[in-house]
Amino acid sequence: MAPIAAPAATPTTASGEVGTVIAVFSPKGGVGRTTVAVNLAVAAASLGGKRVALMDGSYQFGDVGVLLNLNPKNKSIADLVPELEAGELESLDNFVINHSSGVRVLLAPASPEAAEHVTASHTKRVIERLRAEHDLVIVDCTSTFNDSTLAILDEADVILTLLSLEITSIKNMRLFLEVADQLGYGGRKIRLVLNRADSTLGIRVADVEHSIGRKVDHTIVSDGRSVVYALNRGVPFFLSNREAQVSQDILRLATAIAGEGAKAAPAAESAKDRAAAKKSLFAWR
Repeated sequence: MAPIAAPAATPTTASGEVGTVIAVFSPKGGVGRTTVAVNLAVAAASLGGKRVALMDGSYQFGDVGVLLNLNPKNKSIADLVPELEAGELESLDNFVINHSSGVRVLLAPASPEAAEHVTASHTKRVIERLRAEHDLVIVDCTSTFNDSTLAILDEADVILTLLSLEITSIKNMRLFLEVADQLGYGGRKIRLVLNRADSTLGIRVADVEHSIGRKVDHTIVSDGRSVVYALNRGVPFFLSNREAQVSQDILRLATAIAGEGAKAAPAAESAKDRAAAKKSLFAWR
């Protein structure tokens, strides 16, 4: 699918306010994080009235471009580094791709080597610019805790944290929630999303909630046939099979987060406190 030329960006969103940043994160891979992030962005754009951006924050092995059938030779966040280093970042127009769904996409670097040049400071500044130019910014994070991922989570108004009905996923979620508390992320900043929630794997939703000590906020059904077929075609399942239950669940989630801007809670601690927490938590690095 060829990218559509991006129109000129305005310095602020249509409403005149800065946009809302939604980080899609999971402390374990293989739970459908990128698939959810991509389809969530497409569903949010379909609601109308909002300028939606999708950023691939998995710099080394990002798959957003694959799921949207975008040419990997397109510009990515790595191409922004010279401008960021020079302090001249004014617009992202030459770096984002307008997908036919209406979502503006900022791709991950084309190679792991290029990803090494994108720092946490670069990440923060790019998100600030995306926030200024869009109503809703959805960032697909890697499952690994690193400086750039932490920068994304810090900047996010809401963190959609995915888990599945697997014991390893539940264990990692419990650990992440403990870390999130130490990092000063307020309870309203974290939203738990149970993917493949109707899978018959011997674990019930109630078991998950009991194990992690909090309620699941959103659920998405399992539909491997629709999801994998769409993935292999490079077409989001929300576009190829909008009537499917999995698409309706994504639409329900998109409708919920579209209104998060006014409701997003401020961080429980100051940036200074969060920095101190990160220093102690990741001193081994």
